[in-house]
Amino acid sequence: MASTRGACAPLAVAAFVFLVCAAATVVYTTSFSLSTALLAVSGLRPDDVFTIPHALTTKSSGNSNVGGPLHTSLHTCRKPKLPPNPLPPFYCCPPASASSSEPINFTLPDLAEPLRVRHITRRPVHAVGAEYMAKYERAIALMKALPHTDPRSFYQMANIHCAYCTGSYRQTTHPELDMQIHFSWFFFPFHRAYLYFFERIAAKLLGEPDFALPFWSWDVPDGMRMPPEFANSSSPLYDPVRNPRHAPPRLVDLGFLGVESNRTDEQQIQHNLRTMYKQMIGNAALPSLFHGQPFRAGQFDKPGPGTVELSPHNTVHTWTGDIAPTNVENMGTYYSAGRDPLFYPHNSNIDRLWEAWREVGAARGYRGHVDFTDRDWLDSSFLFYDEESRLVRITVRDVLDIEKLRYKFDGVGMPWVDARPPTTPNMRKNKALLKSVRIPLSLHKVVTVEVRRPQVLRSTQEKEAHEEVLVIDGIETDGTEMVKFDVYVNAMEHEKVEPSGRELAGSYMCLSHPRIDGTCKGMLVETSMRVALNELLEDLDADGDDTVTVTLVPRHGKVKIRTLRIVYMVE
Repeated sequence: MASTRGACAPLAVAAFVFLVCAAATVVYTTSFSLSTALLAVSGLRPDDVFTIPHALTTKSSGNSNVGGPLHTSLHTCRKPKLPPNPLPPFYCCPPASASSSEPINFTLPDLAEPLRVRHITRRPVHAVGAEYMAKYERAIALMKALPHTDPRSFYQMANIHCAYCTGSYRQTTHPELDMQIHFSWFFFPFHRAYLYFFERIAAKLLGEPDFALPFWSWDVPDGMRMPPEFANSSSPLYDPVRNPRHAPPRLVDLGFLGVESNRTDEQQIQHNLRTMYKQMIGNAALPSLFHGQPFRAGQFDKPGPGTVELSPHNTVHTWTGDIAPTNVENMGTYYSAGRDPLFYPHNSNIDRLWEAWREVGAARGYRGHVDFTDRDWLDSSFLFYDEESRLVRITVRDVLDIEKLRYKFDGVGMPWVDARPPTTPNMRKNKALLKSVRIPLSLHKVVTVEVRRPQVLRSTQEKEAHEEVLVIDGIETDGTEMVKFDVYVNAMEHEKVEPSGRELAGSYMCLSHPRIDGTCKGMLVETSMRVALNELLEDLDADGDDTVTVTLVPRHGKVKIRTLRIVYMVE
């Protein structure tokens, strides 16, 4: 049986703040209608259901010709938009193809090919041994030894991330618009394709077809430290632009943003496992909650991230990067993250978590733990050079099945699947002292709002049919700095809640975003965040409450929020 989850949101009315969106059911489908059977199960009237067509699922550019898959071209790649005081080099576009100006289409590995004649196994860094890691170290050394003009060089491999994350690439059919793979449904498939070609190039340079990229399993206790091989200053795996306080044996903090915790190792491990539960299970009930929001041709970028991208992906980037530079290079900002050899094992673990999310869903009957079937997602594509220096176009649908890509992950367990956080005892519930709040709001201090729920005591069938979700929309931040704020539910005394406590429903966390206009002033990043709350309201024994409170706590950076609303989602 699928786990259930629910939600809430605000708008100022007299001394209280209410937002009642009784007709806010969001359904990602090409159809403008829902079946009578679905409506009967949901308990909603036809006029209570809001179905969003393809062209409206994310903010458009104002051009009526929106929708369809996204593509990029070398011809539309241009100088990146970088933050103030970046570390050189500054140009991120790949070199022109030597053999042809047009890319070839990707084809899945063939048994007749010398490379990957059988499945390879990616293994965790903490358990693979010195010989295995010596191969990765040599692969990085060989890549670094190639001239910068070689598309297989470490310099060019790092630039791939820069080009797809800084506005260097433009949408082929809408060159006035950026192609940004973060903060959207492209996050997982892009990084999988990226690592696939990185791994093939490494294997080719090593002359070892069975070479497999290791993964940094920071989600399991044995892997929650920076691997010591990356802390050796004489190794090609070393990056001097890292946070020196986080060298081993320091435990990684999956909620990190610039402030060191004083937790014991046992407390930190518990915090990390509870964070993983929230991001992989509690808040990841649907494809768009896990993957991120749809991003189609003709629309502005960054419609909204999925759970894992915000944390632990972004928080591990920030934990690893050096907080001394303005932009927390290398790992702590998008344009330079690929310059750190640790970037690739880090994202190899992200790739593993995509598989884990689907496996947990299948094992526990979470029906929403499946990928999109939307053609705009499946047919969108990215450009990479392969091990033979050929420019290749690969689509999302090409990377959905790692069995067909002929690799797998060595099992390290998923100890977080049962790390459901406990509730905080003795929380004050008196809402009489709440003050009115104007929307939109500037989040320069803690804000608590009371939210009336359109429906209470929904049946099990209703919860399975629709996820009740809090949508925080129009999040505006300064792209030149890291930003984080926390979202608490029914926790007006949020200080009592442990960092991984149940009432902490979610956290928005964004790296410094490398986008600067001609005046060198920071350009705003505008996006959204979604938090599934059905399971949380059950845990808080609040499923029958007419209202809940939502407390927004700023942690770092300047934030504006345009709207908060409740939607019922089915995908």
